[in-house]
Amino acid sequence: MRVQDIHSVFMIGVGGIGMSALARYFNTRGVKVSGYDLHETVLTRDLEKEGISITYSDEIKTLNKNVDLVIYTPAIPQTHRQYNFYKEHGYPVKKRAEILGLISNHHFSICIAGAHGKTTTSSLVAHILKTAGEDVGAFLGGLTVNYHTNYLEGDKYVVVEADEYDRSFLHLRPNIALVTSVDTDHLDIYKNFETIQEGFADFLKGVKKDGLIFLNKKVDAKILPPDSIYYTYSLEDTGADFHVTNVRFEDGATHFQLHTPKGIIKKLILNYGGRHNVENAVGASAIALELGVSEKDIKTALATFKGVKRRFQTIYKSDKYVLIDDYAHHPRELDAVIQTTKNLYPGRHLTVVFQPHLYSRTKDLATEFAKSLSVSDKVILLPIYPARELPMEGVTSRLILQDIHSTNKKIVDKNDLVGELDSDPQADLVLMVGAGDINQLLPNIFQWLKSKEI
Repeated sequence: MRVQDIHSVFMIGVGGIGMSALARYFNTRGVKVSGYDLHETVLTRDLEKEGISITYSDEIKTLNKNVDLVIYTPAIPQTHRQYNFYKEHGYPVKKRAEILGLISNHHFSICIAGAHGKTTTSSLVAHILKTAGEDVGAFLGGLTVNYHTNYLEGDKYVVVEADEYDRSFLHLRPNIALVTSVDTDHLDIYKNFETIQEGFADFLKGVKKDGLIFLNKKVDAKILPPDSIYYTYSLEDTGADFHVTNVRFEDGATHFQLHTPKGIIKKLILNYGGRHNVENAVGASAIALELGVSEKDIKTALATFKGVKRRFQTIYKSDKYVLIDDYAHHPRELDAVIQTTKNLYPGRHLTVVFQPHLYSRTKDLATEFAKSLSVSDKVILLPIYPARELPMEGVTSRLILQDIHSTNKKIVDKNDLVGELDSDPQADLVLMVGAGDINQLLPNIFQWLKSKEI
C-alpha cells in the first residue's frame, strides 16, 4: 500500500492522541477522513471543526463503507462491531503503528522512544527544528502549547513519538533514534523487565544502517545493536557525551550550561519546570546539534518552549494558590513531577490528587505508587481509570492507599473532589496527576480557586 493511493480512511478510536495526529495528517492532504470514538471530547470536537466526520456509536449503520483504508487503535476491544464488519468484508484494516511506519519511513525520521519523557522530548525536537526554520513534521503524543496541536506539517524531517505499547515502535525505521528511559510498565504486553529491554533492543535494530542513536546514560547500553553509532546524554553524569552543569532555578526558569563533544554552550534557559525536563532538553538539543542547528537557535527554542498540555501544566497560579496538571501515570513519573513541584514551591503544603490508570498497572506497581506518593503532605486517590481494561477482582485504589506512609490520605469519588479540597484549609498547592480523565475535573477546581480569591 502506498500513501498516495489512499483517498478515504475510517479511523476506529479517532479521538485518541496518536490516532488524531494521523487523522490530521490525512486531512491536511485532502484525504476524506471519518471515524468512530466512544465519547465526545474537546479533541474530537476540534477534529470535527477541521472537517473530520465522527460517529459516537459503533453501530454498523454509522460507519463509512466507501473507504480505501481502515485504521484502528489497539485500545479498542476485539468485539467492536465496526472493526469486525470491516475485517469480515475484506477491507484493508491496519493498526495505527503500521500506518505511522508507512508514512514516516519515507522521510528522514527522528524517533523518540522511552518509558517516560518521550512526548516532551519529541515536542522539544520539533520546536527546535521549527525555530531553526527547518521543514519539519511531527506526530506527537500530546498537544504542544506552542502550536496547539499534536501534528505538525512538514516533509524534510519527521519527528515521531515511538510508542513501546503493543510493540508499536517496531514498525519504525529511524534515521535518528533516542531512548529516554527503559522502565517496568505495560506488563500486560511484556512479561518482565528483561522482555521490555528486548523490545527496546529490537526497536534500535530497526535504525537505518547509516543512522544514529542517542541513549540516556541511565539506560543499559546492552540494548544497543552491535557496532551501532551512538551518543549518550544525561542531566549531570559527566561521563555522558552531552550533559549539563551549573543548574539553578530562578523565577520559575531553569538556567544551565550544556557540555557537548565539541564544547560548552553557556547561558541556556528553559522556562518549563523540572530537572527531568532539563534532561529532555539535553537529548533534544543533542539531536539538533547533530542536524546542524546553531547554538543561537537552540537557545531561542529552549527559552520559548511552552511545553505540552498535561505535562506539568500550570492551570492556576496566584499569590495564594497554585494548581498544576500532569499526565504522570508511572511511579518514576510521579517521583519527577512531585519533586519538581516541591522544588518550585518550597514550604508549601502539597496536596496530590492521583487517578491510577489501568487495573493491570495498579496491580503490578501499587507498592511503588504508594512509595512515590508518600512524600506528599496529603494524598487524594480517585478510583482507577480503566481505559481499555475490564475490572480485576480485588484491584482498586485501596491497593495503593494501604501502603502510603502517611495518615493524611483518602480515596474520594470524582464528584466529591472539590468539596474535599474546600474542606481543607491547607490545600493551597494542588497537583493533579493521571493519564485518565482527571483533567476533566480541572475547570471546576479552577473556578473553586477563583472563588477562594474573592
